[in-house]
Amino acid sequence: MTRRRPSGITLAVALMATVFALFFLLPFAGLIWRAIEDPRAREALGDPSVGTALRVSLVTTLASLALSLLFGTPVAYLLARRQIPGGAVLDALLDLPIVLPPTVAGVALLTAFGRRGLLGEPIEAFTGVSLPFTMLAVIVAQTFVAAPLYVRAARAGFEAVDPELEAIARTLGASRAHVFRRITIPLARGPLLAGAVLCWARALGELGATLIFAGSLAGRTQTLPLAVIAAFEGGPLGLPGAVALSLVLLAVALLLLGTLRLVAKRGLA
Repeated sequence: MTRRRPSGITLAVALMATVFALFFLLPFAGLIWRAIEDPRAREALGDPSVGTALRVSLVTTLASLALSLLFGTPVAYLLARRQIPGGAVLDALLDLPIVLPPTVAGVALLTAFGRRGLLGEPIEAFTGVSLPFTMLAVIVAQTFVAAPLYVRAARAGFEAVDPELEAIARTLGASRAHVFRRITIPLARGPLLAGAVLCWARALGELGATLIFAGSLAGRTQTLPLAVIAAFEGGPLGLPGAVALSLVLLAVALLLLGTLRLVAKRGLA
Protein backbone atom coordinates (compact mmCIF):
# COMPACT_ATOMS: atom_id res chain seq x y z
CA MET A 1 0.00 0.00 0.00
CA THR A 2 1.54 3.29 -1.13
CA ARG A 3 1.64 6.28 1.16
CA ARG A 4 -0.23 9.30 -0.05
CA ARG A 5 1.92 12.36 -0.62
CA PRO A 6 0.78 15.41 1.32
CA SER A 7 -1.21 17.80 -0.80
CA GLY A 8 -0.28 21.41 -1.41
CA ILE A 9 -2.97 22.55 1.00
CA THR A 10 -1.61 20.30 3.75
CA LEU A 11 1.91 21.66 3.26
CA ALA A 12 0.64 25.24 3.25
CA VAL A 13 -1.29 24.69 6.49
CA ALA A 14 1.76 23.04 8.08
CA LEU A 15 3.92 25.99 7.05
CA MET A 16 1.40 28.48 8.46
CA ALA A 17 1.25 26.53 11.73
CA THR A 18 5.06 26.53 11.97
CA VAL A 19 5.28 30.28 11.36
CA PHE A 20 2.51 30.88 13.88
CA ALA A 21 4.27 28.75 16.50
CA LEU A 22 7.59 30.53 15.90
CA PHE A 23 5.83 33.87 16.28
CA PHE A 24 5.03 32.96 19.89
CA LEU A 25 8.19 30.99 20.61
CA LEU A 26 10.85 33.45 19.45
CA PRO A 27 10.08 36.27 21.95
CA PHE A 28 10.42 33.87 24.89
CA ALA A 29 13.54 32.31 23.37
CA GLY A 30 15.00 35.79 22.93
CA LEU A 31 14.26 36.64 26.54
CA ILE A 32 15.98 33.50 27.82
CA TRP A 33 18.92 33.98 25.43
CA ARG A 34 19.40 37.58 26.59
CA ALA A 35 19.34 36.50 30.24
CA ILE A 36 22.01 33.87 29.55
CA GLU A 37 24.14 36.02 27.25
CA ASP A 38 24.16 39.23 29.32
CA PRO A 39 25.93 38.87 32.69
CA ARG A 40 24.26 42.08 33.88
CA ALA A 41 20.86 40.39 33.60
CA ARG A 42 22.06 37.52 35.77
CA GLU A 43 23.48 39.99 38.27
CA ALA A 44 20.19 41.90 38.32
CA LEU A 45 18.41 38.76 39.50
CA GLY A 46 20.25 39.15 42.80
CA ASP A 47 19.35 42.82 43.19
CA PRO A 48 17.25 43.50 46.33
CA SER A 49 14.68 45.44 44.29
CA VAL A 50 13.80 42.27 42.37
CA GLY A 51 13.06 40.42 45.60
CA THR A 52 11.09 43.40 46.90
CA ALA A 53 8.93 43.56 43.77
CA LEU A 54 8.38 39.80 43.97
CA ARG A 55 7.34 40.12 47.62
CA VAL A 56 4.86 42.91 46.83
CA SER A 57 3.45 40.85 43.96
CA LEU A 58 3.02 37.72 46.05
CA VAL A 59 1.44 39.53 49.01
CA THR A 60 -1.01 41.53 46.90
CA THR A 61 -1.96 38.75 44.48
CA LEU A 62 -2.58 36.25 47.26
CA ALA A 63 -4.72 38.84 49.07
CA SER A 64 -6.70 39.63 45.91
CA LEU A 65 -7.12 35.90 45.25
CA ALA A 66 -8.45 35.39 48.78
CA LEU A 67 -10.95 38.24 48.32
CA SER A 68 -12.00 36.84 44.94
CA LEU A 69 -12.64 33.41 46.46
CA LEU A 70 -14.39 34.80 49.52
CA PHE A 71 -16.84 37.01 47.66
CA GLY A 72 -16.80 35.43 44.21
CA THR A 73 -17.74 31.89 45.26
CA PRO A 74 -21.18 32.70 46.75
CA VAL A 75 -21.88 35.20 43.95
CA ALA A 76 -21.03 32.59 41.31
CA TYR A 77 -23.28 30.04 43.01
CA LEU A 78 -26.21 32.45 43.21
CA LEU A 79 -25.75 33.41 39.56
CA ALA A 80 -25.62 29.72 38.59
CA ARG A 81 -28.84 29.01 40.48
CA ARG A 82 -30.39 32.33 39.41
CA GLN A 83 -31.13 33.18 43.03
CA ILE A 84 -29.75 36.72 43.11
CA PRO A 85 -31.84 39.85 42.42
CA GLY A 86 -30.57 41.78 39.43
CA GLY A 87 -28.47 38.84 38.34
CA ALA A 88 -28.48 39.92 34.69
CA VAL A 89 -27.15 43.36 35.60
CA LEU A 90 -24.45 41.89 37.84
CA ASP A 91 -23.54 39.42 35.10
CA ALA A 92 -23.02 42.29 32.67
CA LEU A 93 -21.00 44.27 35.22
CA LEU A 94 -18.68 41.32 35.71
CA ASP A 95 -17.95 41.30 31.98
CA LEU A 96 -16.82 44.94 31.93
CA PRO A 97 -13.47 44.53 33.73
CA ILE A 98 -12.67 41.65 31.37
CA VAL A 99 -13.28 43.58 28.14
CA LEU A 100 -12.26 47.10 29.21
CA PRO A 101 -8.64 48.24 28.86
CA PRO A 102 -6.92 48.04 32.28
CA THR A 103 -6.14 51.76 32.14
CA VAL A 104 -9.86 52.52 31.97
CA ALA A 105 -10.38 50.29 35.01
CA GLY A 106 -7.71 52.30 36.84
CA VAL A 107 -9.37 55.61 36.02
CA ALA A 108 -12.74 54.19 37.10
CA LEU A 109 -11.29 53.06 40.43
CA LEU A 110 -9.70 56.47 40.92
CA THR A 111 -13.00 58.28 40.32
CA ALA A 112 -14.73 55.97 42.79
CA PHE A 113 -12.13 55.58 45.55
CA GLY A 114 -9.74 58.47 44.92
CA ARG A 115 -9.37 61.40 47.31
CA ARG A 116 -12.09 63.25 45.39
CA GLY A 117 -13.99 60.12 44.35
CA LEU A 118 -17.55 59.09 45.04
CA LEU A 119 -16.57 57.01 48.08
CA GLY A 120 -12.94 57.98 48.52
CA GLU A 121 -13.66 61.47 49.84
CA PRO A 122 -16.18 60.42 52.54
CA ILE A 123 -14.00 57.45 53.51
CA GLU A 124 -11.02 59.74 54.05
CA ALA A 125 -13.17 62.25 55.91
CA PHE A 126 -14.44 59.65 58.39
CA THR A 127 -11.39 57.40 58.73
CA GLY A 128 -8.48 59.58 57.66
CA VAL A 129 -7.39 56.81 55.28
CA SER A 130 -6.59 57.61 51.66
CA LEU A 131 -6.78 54.48 49.52
CA PRO A 132 -4.89 55.45 46.32
CA PHE A 133 -1.15 54.82 46.09
CA THR A 134 -1.12 52.26 48.88
CA MET A 135 -0.64 48.49 48.90
CA LEU A 136 -4.37 48.18 49.59
CA ALA A 137 -5.00 50.04 46.33
CA VAL A 138 -2.92 47.41 44.51
CA ILE A 139 -5.09 44.67 46.02
CA VAL A 140 -8.28 46.51 45.05
CA ALA A 141 -7.09 47.01 41.46
CA GLN A 142 -6.04 43.38 41.10
CA THR A 143 -9.31 42.12 42.55
CA PHE A 144 -11.32 44.39 40.26
CA VAL A 145 -9.75 43.01 37.08
CA ALA A 146 -9.13 39.40 38.15
CA ALA A 147 -12.15 38.37 40.23
CA PRO A 148 -14.55 38.23 37.23
CA LEU A 149 -12.42 35.46 35.70
CA TYR A 150 -12.86 33.36 38.82
CA VAL A 151 -16.59 34.07 39.00
CA ARG A 152 -17.01 33.00 35.37
CA ALA A 153 -15.21 29.69 35.92
CA ALA A 154 -16.91 29.03 39.27
CA ARG A 155 -20.34 29.73 37.81
CA ALA A 156 -19.74 27.20 35.03
CA GLY A 157 -18.68 24.65 37.64
CA PHE A 158 -21.76 25.21 39.78
CA GLU A 159 -24.06 25.05 36.74
CA ALA A 160 -22.63 21.59 35.99
CA VAL A 161 -23.74 20.32 39.42
CA ASP A 162 -27.19 18.71 39.27
CA PRO A 163 -29.55 20.70 41.55
CA GLU A 164 -31.42 17.45 42.22
CA LEU A 165 -28.45 16.17 44.22
CA GLU A 166 -28.64 19.23 46.44
CA ALA A 167 -32.41 18.85 46.78
CA ILE A 168 -32.11 15.20 47.82
CA ALA A 169 -29.53 16.08 50.47
CA ARG A 170 -31.84 18.81 51.79
CA THR A 171 -34.74 16.35 52.09
CA LEU A 172 -32.48 14.11 54.19
CA GLY A 173 -32.05 16.91 56.70
CA ALA A 174 -28.80 18.52 55.59
CA SER A 175 -28.58 22.29 55.91
CA ARG A 176 -27.84 24.55 52.94
CA ALA A 177 -24.36 25.25 54.26
CA HIS A 178 -23.65 21.55 54.77
CA VAL A 179 -24.87 20.70 51.25
CA PHE A 180 -22.75 23.48 49.79
CA ARG A 181 -19.58 22.37 51.61
CA ARG A 182 -19.93 18.60 51.26
CA ILE A 183 -21.67 18.20 47.88
CA THR A 184 -21.60 21.31 45.70
CA ILE A 185 -18.01 22.41 46.29
CA PRO A 186 -16.46 18.92 45.80
CA LEU A 187 -18.43 18.35 42.58
CA ALA A 188 -17.41 21.75 41.19
CA ARG A 189 -13.84 21.72 42.46
CA GLY A 190 -12.23 21.39 39.01
CA PRO A 191 -13.59 24.64 37.57
CA LEU A 192 -13.10 26.31 40.96
CA LEU A 193 -9.40 25.40 41.00
CA ALA A 194 -8.94 26.37 37.36
CA GLY A 195 -10.71 29.68 37.98
CA ALA A 196 -8.52 30.36 41.00
CA VAL A 197 -5.35 29.77 38.97
CA LEU A 198 -6.58 32.04 36.16
CA CYS A 199 -7.57 34.69 38.69
CA TRP A 200 -4.14 34.61 40.33
CA ALA A 201 -2.38 34.72 36.95
CA ARG A 202 -4.42 37.75 35.87
CA ALA A 203 -3.71 39.53 39.15
CA LEU A 204 0.00 38.76 38.82
CA GLY A 205 0.14 40.29 35.35
CA GLU A 206 -1.99 43.32 36.17
CA LEU A 207 -0.35 46.59 35.11
CA GLY A 208 -2.57 49.41 33.82
CA ALA A 209 -5.17 49.67 36.58
CA THR A 210 -2.51 49.30 39.27
CA LEU A 211 -0.28 51.97 37.74
CA ILE A 212 -3.07 54.56 37.64
CA PHE A 213 -4.76 53.73 40.94
CA ALA A 214 -1.80 52.68 43.09
CA GLY A 215 1.24 54.11 41.33
CA SER A 216 4.66 52.50 41.12
CA LEU A 217 6.28 53.13 44.49
CA ALA A 218 9.24 50.82 45.09
CA GLY A 219 8.71 48.61 48.11
CA ARG A 220 5.06 49.68 48.50
CA THR A 221 3.03 49.40 45.31
CA GLN A 222 5.60 48.37 42.70
CA THR A 223 4.72 44.86 41.58
CA LEU A 224 6.83 42.82 39.16
CA PRO A 225 5.14 44.17 35.98
CA LEU A 226 5.54 47.74 37.25
CA ALA A 227 9.18 47.04 38.12
CA VAL A 228 9.75 45.88 34.54
CA ILE A 229 8.37 49.19 33.24
CA ALA A 230 10.44 51.19 35.74
CA ALA A 231 13.64 49.37 34.79
CA PHE A 232 12.97 49.66 31.06
CA GLU A 233 12.24 53.41 31.27
CA GLY A 234 15.61 54.28 32.77
CA GLY A 235 15.57 52.82 36.26
CA PRO A 236 18.76 51.81 38.07
CA LEU A 237 18.58 48.25 36.72
CA GLY A 238 18.09 49.32 33.09
CA LEU A 239 17.30 46.87 30.31
CA PRO A 240 19.20 43.98 31.99
CA GLY A 241 16.97 44.46 35.03
CA ALA A 242 13.87 44.45 32.84
CA VAL A 243 15.07 41.18 31.32
CA ALA A 244 15.71 39.67 34.76
CA LEU A 245 12.31 40.75 36.08
CA SER A 246 10.60 39.45 32.94
CA LEU A 247 12.35 36.13 33.43
CA VAL A 248 10.98 35.91 36.98
CA LEU A 249 7.48 36.62 35.68
CA LEU A 250 7.94 34.02 32.93
CA ALA A 251 8.97 31.41 35.50
CA VAL A 252 5.93 32.16 37.66
CA ALA A 253 3.67 32.07 34.59
CA LEU A 254 5.05 28.66 33.60
CA LEU A 255 4.42 27.42 37.13
CA LEU A 256 0.83 28.63 37.00
CA LEU A 257 0.34 27.11 33.54
CA GLY A 258 1.75 23.81 34.75
CA THR A 259 -0.62 23.86 37.71
CA LEU A 260 -3.58 24.51 35.42
CA ARG A 261 -2.56 21.67 33.09
CA LEU A 262 -2.13 19.35 36.07
CA VAL A 263 -5.64 20.15 37.25
CA ALA A 264 -7.01 19.40 33.78
CA LYS A 265 -4.97 16.20 33.43
CA ARG A 266 -6.36 14.81 36.66
CA GLY A 267 -9.86 15.34 35.36
CA LEU A 268 -10.71 18.05 37.85
CA ALA A 269 -11.23 20.85 35.38
